[in-house]
Amino acid sequence: MTTTERVALTDATAALLRQLRATHGDLMFHQSGGCCDGSSPMCYADGDFITGDADVHLGNLTVEPDGENEGFTVPVWMSRNQFEYWRHTHLTIDVVKGRGAGFSLEAPEGVRFMIRSRLFTDEESEQLEAAGV
Repeated sequence: MTTTERVALTDATAALLRQLRATHGDLMFHQSGGCCDGSSPMCYADGDFITGDADVHLGNLTVEPDGENEGFTVPVWMSRNQFEYWRHTHLTIDVVKGRGAGFSLEAPEGVRFMIRSRLFTDEESEQLEAAGV
């Protein structure tokens, strides 16, 4: 069993996801690739963006319970073409002030999601390869 995850989230992201879930229900992310806002992670109500063979499931973000809200998970998807470029990269979804474009659910809140990335270590890459992930 691998302990290496492809995706993570910051505390600020977890707080915003709790807020968005209270309004929109279950959530999902999709990272399409491309330029400008097309390379930003987009947050949708789960099922509002249809994934298929052209997409890779990177994993699930775990939002821990906070005393007032139960914990939940948010699946993260990426277009297969983009994944070919980023397969050796760990992604952390963060949130910053500013307004992105598109249909991502955080746009009206005056913030936008963004990706912070780093290359996997050799050990992490070996774990993912051994697990067939």
